[in-house]
Amino acid sequence: VLFYPSKYIILKKPGARRETVHVTAVVARVRDRRSTGDGGDDSDAGVSGVLPPPQDKVVPYSSNSSLSRPSVTAQDLGEAGAPDAAPACERSDSLPTLYVQLHGDMARRLEQHEKPLQVQNDFLFKLGFKDPWRVQEEGMNTEMGSLIRFYAGKPHSIESSERVQLSGTYNVRKGKMQLPVNRWRRRRVILCGTCLIVSSVKDSQAGKMHVLPLIGGKVEEVRKHSHCLAFSSSGPQSQTYYVSFENFTEHLRWQRQASKMVSQRISSVDLSNCSLEQLPPNLFYSQDLTHLNLKHNFLDASRSLVELQRFSKLRSLNLSNNHLGHFPLSICSIATLTEVNLSCNCLSSVPSAVGDMRNLQTFLLDGNRLSDLPDELGDLPQLSYLGLTFNEFRQVPTVLEQLGAVERLCMAGNELGTLTLQAFRLLRIKHIDLRLNQISQMVPDEPDFLRHVTHLDLRDNQLSELDASLFPKLEVLHCERNHLGSLKLRGTFLKGLYASSNEICQLEICPMPSNLTYMDVSRNRLESLPEWLCDSKKLEVLDVNHNQLSQLPERLLCSGSLRKLLAGYNQLQKLPEKLEGSQMEVLDIQHNQLSELPASLFLKADSLRCLNASANQLESIPPSSLSEESRSSLQELYLTNNRLTDKCVPMLTGHGHLRVLHLAYNQLQSFPASKMAKLEELEEVDLSGNRLKAIPTTILNCKRMHTVIAHSNCIEVFPEVMQLSDMKCVDLSCNELSEVTLPENLPPKLQELDLTGNPRLALDHKTLDNIRCFRIDQSPSSFSANEASAAPAVWSHGYTEASGVKNKLCVAALSVNNFGENREALYGVFDGDRNVEVPYLLQCTMGDVLAEELHKSKSEEDYMTSTFLVMQRKLGTAGQKLGGSAVLCHIRHDPTDPGGCFSLTTANVGKCQAILCRDGKPLPLSVLHNVGVAEEYQRVRQHKAIVTEDNKVNGVTDSTRIMGYSFLYPSVIPQPHVQTVVLTPQDEFFILGSRGLWDSVSPAEAVEAVRNVPDALAAAKKLCTLAQGYGCGESLSAVVVQLSVSEDCCCCCCELGAPPPPSPGLFPPPINVVIRDALPPPSSCSEISSEVSTSEMSSEVGSTASDEPPQSALLPEAHAGVSFPAEQRAVGGGGGAGSCALHPVCLAGSFQRQLSSATFSSALSDNGLDSEDEEPIAGVFSNGTRVEVEADVHCLRAREHPVSSQPPVPETPDRTESEEAADEHEGGGMAEVPRKAEPAGGAESGSTRTLGKRRGNGSVAPQERSHNLIEIATDAPTRKPGGYFTAPAQPDPEDQFIIPPELEEEVKEIMKQHQKSDFLSPLPQHPPPPDDYK
Repeated sequence: VLFYPSKYIILKKPGARRETVHVTAVVARVRDRRSTGDGGDDSDAGVSGVLPPPQDKVVPYSSNSSLSRPSVTAQDLGEAGAPDAAPACERSDSLPTLYVQLHGDMARRLEQHEKPLQVQNDFLFKLGFKDPWRVQEEGMNTEMGSLIRFYAGKPHSIESSERVQLSGTYNVRKGKMQLPVNRWRRRRVILCGTCLIVSSVKDSQAGKMHVLPLIGGKVEEVRKHSHCLAFSSSGPQSQTYYVSFENFTEHLRWQRQASKMVSQRISSVDLSNCSLEQLPPNLFYSQDLTHLNLKHNFLDASRSLVELQRFSKLRSLNLSNNHLGHFPLSICSIATLTEVNLSCNCLSSVPSAVGDMRNLQTFLLDGNRLSDLPDELGDLPQLSYLGLTFNEFRQVPTVLEQLGAVERLCMAGNELGTLTLQAFRLLRIKHIDLRLNQISQMVPDEPDFLRHVTHLDLRDNQLSELDASLFPKLEVLHCERNHLGSLKLRGTFLKGLYASSNEICQLEICPMPSNLTYMDVSRNRLESLPEWLCDSKKLEVLDVNHNQLSQLPERLLCSGSLRKLLAGYNQLQKLPEKLEGSQMEVLDIQHNQLSELPASLFLKADSLRCLNASANQLESIPPSSLSEESRSSLQELYLTNNRLTDKCVPMLTGHGHLRVLHLAYNQLQSFPASKMAKLEELEEVDLSGNRLKAIPTTILNCKRMHTVIAHSNCIEVFPEVMQLSDMKCVDLSCNELSEVTLPENLPPKLQELDLTGNPRLALDHKTLDNIRCFRIDQSPSSFSANEASAAPAVWSHGYTEASGVKNKLCVAALSVNNFGENREALYGVFDGDRNVEVPYLLQCTMGDVLAEELHKSKSEEDYMTSTFLVMQRKLGTAGQKLGGSAVLCHIRHDPTDPGGCFSLTTANVGKCQAILCRDGKPLPLSVLHNVGVAEEYQRVRQHKAIVTEDNKVNGVTDSTRIMGYSFLYPSVIPQPHVQTVVLTPQDEFFILGSRGLWDSVSPAEAVEAVRNVPDALAAAKKLCTLAQGYGCGESLSAVVVQLSVSEDCCCCCCELGAPPPPSPGLFPPPINVVIRDALPPPSSCSEISSEVSTSEMSSEVGSTASDEPPQSALLPEAHAGVSFPAEQRAVGGGGGAGSCALHPVCLAGSFQRQLSSATFSSALSDNGLDSEDEEPIAGVFSNGTRVEVEADVHCLRAREHPVSSQPPVPETPDRTESEEAADEHEGGGMAEVPRKAEPAGGAESGSTRTLGKRRGNGSVAPQERSHNLIEIATDAPTRKPGGYFTAPAQPDPEDQFIIPPELEEEVKEIMKQHQKSDFLSPLPQHPPPPDDYK
């Protein structure tokens, strides 16, 4: 059955013609069925209904057919008036009811009061859509079936392939062999699970089948027929099927397999997630069940569970997530039950009959609406575990005093506001879980009455002070994420203290905790540590990160038990010198103020395996030994972001077991080859951000080396790392490589090779395509025309991605410098946690979705929100159940508002975030959504989700708003946080980062690190390198977008009556403008732009003559030949009087320099000379080490005549290499430049283009002499990919086009003639634009 937008149903029978039935006829039959109460029999869900179409034709349809247009169908089913339409369809008692399925999961029956349209609208509103019109439009989408789907009849769940053991088509006979009525028929026979399934061949896929349970039955050989078996079920109403096989082999195989099933005595049955509305009859064929799992179904407590009393041996029953509504009284009579799970069933009370389950030991009532418990619950003497989390209790139930066997009380997620310790006086409970309540104060009690409590969990409450010394035998205390200013404990039995993320400035533990093994007081306000920590004999882990410590206890490092010390992000200026007897294995002292390490650190702490001293002020490191022999066991050394020089390198040679070495962003100028040769076990090295000119060749001695990162240096020669067989990642971006010598066979494990930011590098290797992630600068000639914007460059970007320790790249970055039809850009970062597919899907699709949503909504919040919600649907269509974080940043300028500014709209879900640097300070653009946010927690509680101890929703994700994870709806939704800011000249850049980046680098540190890096690519690399140096082992992605927003970008000084400015992507053809070929939009809005070079990301912006027709040609002065003062000419994109950066004015007879978003490196320049024997080209001026050509090829022709259509101008074929070489020798290297177009009807109406070649420095010139450049530029050329004139230049507003003195008078005369002829001569006939440019 297919429902279409029209009110007709298309019914199609296999092999027959389609029939059409008005939908009101179906509505009439559905309502008749509901009114008579005959809503379909779930016990025989395999038999599908039959809907008779007009003309008395019966057309059966499959019960698993979906309603592909649910919104229209739902509306008709909910509102159509059926009485007058009833005659259109005859009565049919087999018409099934309607079912709804969410996210391809379980399907439930619609209740009589539910309307499909309302169900669908509620679903979309909860998902995040707000506009009713958009909800209706989204409901009509054909892909909605991945999110919500309606079925006419209960859908048949196809058995998994592993349960189908044998299948085939054989001759089958039913009943007794002696009866002549039954005949042999060809049937499809399947041996699946513990049942024999028989169906006709034609209806085998339609769900019409007979199921014969074999447990307890018989499988016998029929002697009168060869190769025949008789399958019989057990019970008083047993049935028999005779199956005749074709050969003895099949007969024997079926007999052996079926005999195993018959002899089985199943004691455990799992029927979870089966969309059951009542218990299946074949469940009761075995009375010996001991464990029954019925969770995640639609069972009803009143009538569905009565039959459970037949299981006399049942011990474990799981009925969670069934929405029972009230407690099933039938289970209270099952005396053998020891474990019952009734979680998430919206129960509001527990009956007194629960006291009859005398053997009950585990009782789970989590996620309900309980506020009290009956006194009869105290009659359960064996009850040892009672789960009451996420209910509505406001106080501890008094009945718990009677439960002497209960040792663990779980009341997390309730509504306790005051903790009255007197309620625990008569309890024997050892473990108390009260996290995620609203406890703000604690009423004390005598300590002698609380001796039984050993574990106390008070996480995520509102306590400002805590006196836990009232629990004299307390062993473990959890009090994270409160507002504690002071903490008092009794340390006699204390083993573990977890008190992070508070405001503790005073910690009092008395007496000294001699049994303490783990202590976490990170993210507090401690200024000092107690001295008793040095004498604690069992303390193994001490975490004091993110405090205000200025020094550590003098004897702390001498502890014979301390294995791990985390003291980063403090104010330490010096470490204790005493290290005798130290057993330290991990020492983290990053982000302090250390200028030196203890001289005997490596000599005495010989058990040290990992040292992280990044982000300090170290200038040297201590020696590893006093002789050639060293006992150092150091394996990981992180010294990123210090002040180390070459003097520290010899100190590393004594660490012979070193595997990981991070020395990024120091002051190294060389790494001696002899020192590298001694680090034979080295596997990973990061030397980025130094001043190295080479990687030592002795790196080949490191046979286990798999990662070499050395970006942002001055390396000129590619190291010989490709000869190492275990090499996986090589990053040499942002260096000065000119050539790369690679072996014929690359390392088989090589996955990443990054050579971007090497402007002089030319690389061609056939085997590089096999690398999973290979990056190199895109050649300038490969850029399309719309990569070079007509207006000044306001933004430039750089991005990077880095895989984690498991070599899985679970992140992706999106960067589109020229997005959409106006001056726009789009950037994004996606993080799939441990999933690789989700970020890739988001990267490839999200840009296209946003481009579509821009045409549907003008509001930033609306189109951004719709983009994320539509992407959720597309993830479901792709069959992706998992999810990931995402952040998008969209820069746009409204073309309808000439005086408007550029705006930056940011949307995020999950833990991907973006920040904006404004006046040197970070401005958050994103918000984290988790259960720590009050609004998000209340929404999760409203939908009865469970928050586990690690603060994850249903134990899956710690983000309440994230892409994917559709099975967690409605607790987890993809609705993003959207924020829009107007860009100002004070905005320097913004950063997008994945979860791992922001977990390791704070926003303030990220801004400080990037602010002094002029190159955006190098800035993004630096952020990821810093995160890795600080200990991040996850996949990382960072995008840095540098901004250059001037005052004229935010305040338009153009004439108010002027038309809107030209856009870089698409130019509408006005009447009195020479129409050029319209630029096509990008083939894919999500296409990732490659960096051209290092200088593309820097503040140096190249110059390019735009291929955009001048909007200023519309001005009447341009046609009247009025002379303009020189002050009004837009030079260098600076914008003088009457011009601005948003609307560059190009006057007739003037040349305009315009900046481009695609720039090229000055390192390619050779002062205008391609060889020592050549002379500088006339008409080209030298600016330092640059050679620049400036010309505007659009501003010299403006007509008011209509445009006639002619065939497109043909292009000449590509020339041979010898011709290009000759041109290069003649003019120093040319680029493709158009010739002057001839008038229509001339001898050369089909004019051709003259090809040239780009110079080494990016500048271009025609094949003629430089003075011919003026003549060629008099007509607007036809659009060509890659732009016209592109040359690197400093963004200096004083730069002007220089004409040789001997040609100055001639040029002026030519310009006057052209201005005069523009209004006297008719417009030449231009060919129409080609189809591929439309």
